[in-house]
Amino acid sequence: MSRKAYMAPEYALDHYVNGSLAGHPWRRFAVLGDSVVEQPGGFADLLRDALAAARPDLAYLNLARRNLRVAEVHAVQLSPALDFGPDLALVVCGANDAMRPGYEARADAVDATLTAIVRPLQRAGATVITMSVFVMREYPSMPAWLGKGFVRRMGVLARRTNELAADLGTVHVDLSEHPAIGGGETLTGDDGLHGNALSHRIAATAVIRRLSAEL
Repeated sequence: MSRKAYMAPEYALDHYVNGSLAGHPWRRFAVLGDSVVEQPGGFADLLRDALAAARPDLAYLNLARRNLRVAEVHAVQLSPALDFGPDLALVVCGANDAMRPGYEARADAVDATLTAIVRPLQRAGATVITMSVFVMREYPSMPAWLGKGFVRRMGVLARRTNELAADLGTVHVDLSEHPAIGGGETLTGDDGLHGNALSHRIAATAVIRRLSAEL
C-alpha cells in the first residue's frame, strides 16, 4: 500500500464507499466483540455507514462491549446476535485475552471459543468478517505489569487469528503489520492503546476493500 493510501484516509474511505459496495446483498449487520468495535463513530460504525449508503434499509446491531474476553463475548453476545438474524457479522475480540501474561498457555482455548462464535453465525447464513488488529511497536503508556511481552503477545494473537480465519473461511483483514504502524503517524488515542480516528478510518477502508473484493 502506498504512503498516500493511508496518509489520506478520508480520500481512501470516500473512494471505496462510492460505488464499491453497490448492489451488495447484506441487509442485517451485527457486530460482536470488545472495545475495538464498541466505540461510537469507530470503524464498525463507518462500515455500517458504507453498507447503508448502498442499501439504506440496512439493519444494524452493535453488541460490542469494552473489557470483554473472548469467552465473555461468546457468553453474552452470540445468542442475541443469532436472534437478530444477521447475514453479515463482524467479530473482533481476543486483545483482552492476549494483553494478560500467560496468554500463550490459554491461546488454544481462546481459538476454540472464537471458533464457537464464528461457526454458529456461519451456519445461520452470515458472512463473517474477522480482523487482526494493529500491533504497535510499543505501548509506552501501558502499565508496567503488562511488561514488554505485551507487544509479543499481541503479535501471537495476530498470527493465530490469521491462521484461524483461514481455517474458518471468514472474510479476514490483517492490520497487524499495516504500513501505517511505522509510517510516523499516531494511531492510538489518549490512552495509548485504543485506536484514534485515523486508525478507525484505515480499518474501515481495509474492510470495505476486502468486502468489495468478495463481491
